[in-house]
Amino acid sequence: MKRTLYLKFLFAYLIFGVFGFIIVSSFVSQNTYNRLTKEKAESVYREANLLANTYAADLYSTTRSLAEVKEQLDNLGTFMSATIWIINPSGRMVISSDRPLDVENPFVVEGFDPTVTGDSYYTTGTFFGSFNEEVLSVFAPITANFKVKGYVVIHTTMADIAKQSDDFLAIAYLLLGILLALSLIILFFFTEMVYLPLKKITAATEQYASGNMHYEFSIDSSDEMGYLAAMLQYMAAEIASSEDNQKKFIANVSHDFRSPLTSIRGYLEAMLDGTIPPEMHEKYLGIVLSETERLTKLTNGLLALNNLNMKGVVLEWSDFDINEVIKSTVLSFEGTCRKRSISIELALYGESLYVHADEMKIGQVLYNLLDNAIKFSHNDSSIRIETTEKHNKAFISVKDSGIGIPKDDVKFVFNRFYKSDLSRGKDKKGTGLGLSIVKEIITAHDEHINVISTEGVGTEFIFSLAKTEE
Repeated sequence: MKRTLYLKFLFAYLIFGVFGFIIVSSFVSQNTYNRLTKEKAESVYREANLLANTYAADLYSTTRSLAEVKEQLDNLGTFMSATIWIINPSGRMVISSDRPLDVENPFVVEGFDPTVTGDSYYTTGTFFGSFNEEVLSVFAPITANFKVKGYVVIHTTMADIAKQSDDFLAIAYLLLGILLALSLIILFFFTEMVYLPLKKITAATEQYASGNMHYEFSIDSSDEMGYLAAMLQYMAAEIASSEDNQKKFIANVSHDFRSPLTSIRGYLEAMLDGTIPPEMHEKYLGIVLSETERLTKLTNGLLALNNLNMKGVVLEWSDFDINEVIKSTVLSFEGTCRKRSISIELALYGESLYVHADEMKIGQVLYNLLDNAIKFSHNDSSIRIETTEKHNKAFISVKDSGIGIPKDDVKFVFNRFYKSDLSRGKDKKGTGLGLSIVKEIITAHDEHINVISTEGVGTEFIFSLAKTEE
C-alpha cells in the first residue's frame, strides 16, 4: 500500500490555503473596493446635490456673486479634501476650488460629456484628462426654470479609497491566516485520531497477510477506528484459532485413520505369513471387519459434517411428538444396553409433547447423544432421558452416570474429532464427530444445546426445541 494518504491530505490543505488567498485577493478585494467606492460616491453626491440646490443655484439666479460662491467652495473643498467645480454643459469652468477665478481665460474641459456616468451619478478615471491620477467624480445638475444650467462636480482622489480597501484586505488576510492556523488543529486531530491509527492497522494487515496471525497492536480509542482495530484483531485471532483447529483436525484424522489401518494391515500380514494359524483366521477377520466398519463410519461422519457446513442444514419442518421419537430411539439400543446391563430411565413430560422441527434430524441428534452416553457409561449403570416444558419451549435432557468430562475439556466437546484423554481409553470405536453433527443440527433449528459434566460422576446434555400444540 502506498503511503500517500497523509500527503494527499496535506496537499488538499495547501490547495485550500492557496485558493483562500486567491479568493481574498481577487473576489474580496474587488468587492471591497467597489463597495467603498459606492459608499464614498453616495456621501459626496449628497454634498454635491446640496451645493447644486443652494450656492450653485443662487449663482445662476444672481443672488450670490462668484466671489461668494468661490469662497464657500474653497472652504468646503478643504473640509472634504476634495476638488469642487461648477461647470456649464459645454465643459467651461465657472468656479474651481483649486483654481483662482479667471473670467477672461476660463478653463475648458475638452470632450466633456455629462452622460459619461450612464445610469449612475459618478464616474472614475482622470475626468477627460483633467487629472494625472485616478479620481472619483460625482455629478449633480444645477437646474433653473426646469433647465440644466450647469453641474456641480466634486472630485476626490481614489488613493484614499484604495488605502481603505487595502486596510480591509489586510484584515481579511489576517482572518484567513488565523483560519488556516486554526485549521491546523484539524490536521493535528486527523494525524492523531485517523492517520496514526490507520498506519498501525495497515502494518497489522501486512503482518496478517504474511501469515503472522499472532501479531499484536493496540489503539486506545473508543470510536470507529478503535472498533475497526478490535474487529481486525478478533478476526486474526479467529483465523489463528481456525488454523490451530485445522492442524488438530488433520492430526486427529490421521490418528483415527492410521490406527484401524495399522491394525488391519498387521492382522492381514500375520495371517499371510502364518503368524496367525488358519484356525484363528475367522476370529481376526472379524476384527478386520470391525475396523473397516469403523473406517466407514468415520468417512460417513466426515461426509455428513462436510455437507452440513458446505450446503447448510436443509430442514424438513413438521410437528411431531418428541416423546415418541425418544422411545423409538431407545429401542435401537436395547441389545447394547442388555449386554452391559445399562438401564434407561424415561421421565417424559405428559403423554405427548409436540415440537416443531425436522423429525429425522432430531432423531439423529437423540441417537448420537444416547450412543455417546452408552459408550461412556459404566456397566450396571443407568441413563436418564427427561423432557420438560417451559416458556413455550421443550427441553430434552440425556444424562449418564459415566466417566464424565474434565473441566478444562468441556468447552471443546462439540469440536470435530474431540476426544479427551479419558475418552480415548474408553471409546475405541468413536470418531469424535457425533457431537459436532449434533451441534450443527441444533444450531440450524435456531436452538441451543448445553453440556453439564463432572469428572467421575457423569455428563448431561440439554437441548431445546420450539413447542407446538398437538
